[in-house]
Amino acid sequence: MIILQKYGFYFLLLGVISDLLTPYILGLFYPKLNQMTTVISVFGDVDSPVRSAFLIWSVVSGLFFVLSLPALYQLFAGTSKTLAMLAVTAVGLYGIGDCIFTGLFSINTNESSWNFSTWVHNIGSGLGYAGFLLFPLLLVLFYRQGGQIALSHVYLVLTVISLLIAGLYGLARIPSVSQFAFFKQLGFFQRLSFFFNYLPMICLSFFQLRS
Repeated sequence: MIILQKYGFYFLLLGVISDLLTPYILGLFYPKLNQMTTVISVFGDVDSPVRSAFLIWSVVSGLFFVLSLPALYQLFAGTSKTLAMLAVTAVGLYGIGDCIFTGLFSINTNESSWNFSTWVHNIGSGLGYAGFLLFPLLLVLFYRQGGQIALSHVYLVLTVISLLIAGLYGLARIPSVSQFAFFKQLGFFQRLSFFFNYLPMICLSFFQLRS
């Protein structure tokens, strides 16, 4: 546990970099996939030429996030144990629900109805994404309670941007809205949303590794 507390933010940064680069690296081996319109989970579809690599990579990324939890708890617990539990839950949900479950329970877009694997994948992904959206707000509260108002404001701006883009991504998933040209770029909105959600984690990791 001491080792995980010491190196946890390295694991968090590795998890972010690994998950963020996944579609772009695997996309080199999946030339037919349109990154602008296709969601990332399609890399794990049964017809995907990079399916095995994607599933393994997703689990590895998720494990990095899980390994960062002791360090996150230690950091937040110094200010608030409630915030510490929420932060661990948020990142844990993402690491397990959206990464590890993605690797263990892939989707099949050829099936007209959801099977067990698709149900687990989508529910896990939904819970994980909720934790993903919550984490930047927890950073706002953490730094505010710690008296670091300037950093709190920085994370507040990032949180607002993240939520706005997540809202656009949510709209792009609605069939009646996705017919408009602007919202047809579902993959773009997902990747942009992920980037702005990861940005607070990246900043936090760098701040902690420099201290």
